[in-house]
Amino acid sequence: MTTKIQKWGNSQGIRLSARVLQEAHLKIGDEVDVSVRDGVIVVMSSQRTRDKYRLEDLVEQIPEDDREGEVEWGAPSGREVW
Repeated sequence: MTTKIQKWGNSQGIRLSARVLQEAHLKIGDEVDVSVRDGVIVVMSSQRTRDKYRLEDLVEQIPEDDREGEVEWGAPSGREVW
């Protein structure tokens, strides 16, 4: 994809096609990290929370006396298999 650097107010920007965003698994509003490596501009998905926390680690932080047990939902009312 070829695009132009354009002026937007006091900043500059580029437009990315929907296809490029889709292939990069990005959508409007996602945060990205922009860096320069060997003269090449690199745009990467910001992974501040992704891969930072594991569910198991978060659950371990819940106090034992604050953990809920199983919830009784009653007898099946249709074709549920318990």
